[in-house]
Order: sequence, then structure tokens, then C-alpha cells
Amino acid sequence: MSTQATTFAVEQRADRAPAERVAEVVANPAFGAVFTDHMALVDWDASHGWSNPRITGYGPLSLDPSAAVFHYGQEIFEGMKAYRHPDGTVWTFRPEANAARFARSAARLALPQLPEDLFLASLEALVRLDEAWVPPAGTGETSLYLRPFMIATEPFLGVRPSRQATYCLIASPAGAYFASGLKPVSIWLSEDYVRAAPGGTGAAKCGGNYAASLAPMTQGLEHGCEQVVFLDAIEHRWVEELGGMNLFFAYRDGTIVTPELTGTILEGVTRSSVIELARERGHEVVERRYSIDEWRQDAASGELVEVFACGTAAVITPVGRLVWTGGEVTTGDPGQAGEVAEGLRNALLEIQYGNAEDTHGWMHRLV
Repeated sequence: MSTQATTFAVEQRADRAPAERVAEVVANPAFGAVFTDHMALVDWDASHGWSNPRITGYGPLSLDPSAAVFHYGQEIFEGMKAYRHPDGTVWTFRPEANAARFARSAARLALPQLPEDLFLASLEALVRLDEAWVPPAGTGETSLYLRPFMIATEPFLGVRPSRQATYCLIASPAGAYFASGLKPVSIWLSEDYVRAAPGGTGAAKCGGNYAASLAPMTQGLEHGCEQVVFLDAIEHRWVEELGGMNLFFAYRDGTIVTPELTGTILEGVTRSSVIELARERGHEVVERRYSIDEWRQDAASGELVEVFACGTAAVITPVGRLVWTGGEVTTGDPGQAGEVAEGLRNALLEIQYGNAEDTHGWMHRLV
């Protein structure tokens, strides 16, 4: 698709939400509960490629019951945020990295790869039109959550890659992911399930990976845990990630360890940013395989002083307890975040919200 065709045709809905309703939602945003007036759409088919980029009213999609997404799970997505800066402008964080991962995910799921310029243009067009839904600066950890996704839409039950697809972008005002604030969470060790196997879809951001985490998540909730940690599929020994976040382990000597990318772990945009910020703050960050026995033993000895997870939605979340059938171990103060996690979290948020200089060139202006 040519760069010229990245201009989105705009069809504004006649029944846009009243200003009072928008102000009400923005003043008390909940994660993924209320959506803005519009959405972005782009069509694809094997014969003509990408076409018809447009902004239209938010609403149901019309799909044939035999559409491939319903039967063979050809679907990918991304998660991003738009932040209001003190001068009123609106920015997002490292969208080029999300665009690149979206393309990698598409390749793994045999979906068409959306050009980066079209991905970025969709963000700019939608946020420009629905800018009123971006919460004001200075209102805490509020933002406009952006959810780009792609689904296979060809009406055909044969098992092969779909020859039709739809890219869509929707947006929702969001507050802090964990309403209770920055408090350590408890993690359930999944010993009955794995998230991904070598050669599978673990490195792709696709719905199937998250669906597979729901049964163990339910198991974790039954044991008083908010999240689940998964081990590798071969030896059931190596720590991989949570259902939707990457993990970090901070040691007494200042070293930080994070599981290396093996093809079964999602390459998080927040993960790579945290690694860079931690190194700038004087930490030695080591990417390597990390065993569950090491976690247990080092937490018990006190050498492991902090555990935290990171992702777009929650930014950085401290982990206080690791729980498994027949035992548990704690790290740090169960009532508050540790210095490393809190410091990195604040440094990242200051950049995202425009309160600190962006020396990395991470921020991309939308409006």
C-alpha cells in the first residue's frame, strides 16, 4: 500500500457522546470498560492488499459465522496508551516497537503484515478525532488505552490461512490497572499448565496465548493470588513470564535478572525499556534462564530483595509472594513496592507523561 493511501477517510458519527458524558468517563476511567466514539478500520484481501483505511463510528463488526477467526484463532493484538502532557499535547510511547511486534505476530499467525506507516497513521487519525477522551494531565495514571487488533475474516472452513482480514483500532479511557494502588501482588506457580512451547506462538501477541492462561488464572484466584507465573514446557524448571507481563528479579548486590527471550516469551516493549532504564541507573541487568528453584532459594536466603513484573497496562507491578501447592515464599515488604521497582516505574512514567526529558526518543506525538 502506498504512503499516500495512509490517509484515513473520516466518517463522524452523528450521535457522538455528549461532552458531559465524556467528562464523566474521563474523570473516573476504568480499564477497558467504556470506548470512544470512533474506531479505525482497514481491509485486506490476498488479491488487492490493504485498502479502504477509514475512521467510522464505534460499533459491532459484521462477520460471517464461518469467518476464520471464529474457528482457527487467526487473531493478533497490541496494547498501547496515549498520554496527555502538561502543555495539552497527546503522545504515545514507542509505537514503532508495537508496529514491529504486530508485524511479527502477524507473520507467525499467517496474517498479512500491516505497514508501519499505516499502523502509526491509524493511531494519529483516531486519537485526533477522539482527543476529548484523553484524560487531562495531572490526573494520576490516567491515559487513553489503545487496542489495535487484526482478525481473519474470510468466510471459509478450510484449514489454511485466511485470504481476507480486517485491522481495527479501538480506544478506551483508562485509570491505573490495579485500583488498589502500587502494592505487591501474589503469584500462583502454575505446575499443571504451560503458556507456550518451543516453536509455538509464545512470542506472538495473540488471543490464544491469553485464553490458555485463563484456567490457571482461575486456579490462582482460588489460592488467593492475582497473577500466574508459567514455567517452560520442556523441563518445567525455567521461569518464563506471567499471563501478560514479563518478570524481573532484583538482588542485594544491585544485579537485576530477567528471563532471556527464548521464542516462548513475549518481547515486551515495557520490558526492553525497563532494561535500558535500569542500566542507566547503574544496575547490571542480566538476561538469562532463571529457574524456579533459584527464585525460591534466593528469596528464602534474602539475597533476592525484589521481584516485579512489567507490561503496558500495569507498567511495573511488585510481586510479594510466590505460592505453589504446599508452600510459598515472600520477597521484600508485603505492604509496599521496593526501591528498585518504584524508582524504575516512576522514571518510566515521568517520560511517558512528559514530566522528564525524553532522551531516548521514545515518545511519538499524536495530537
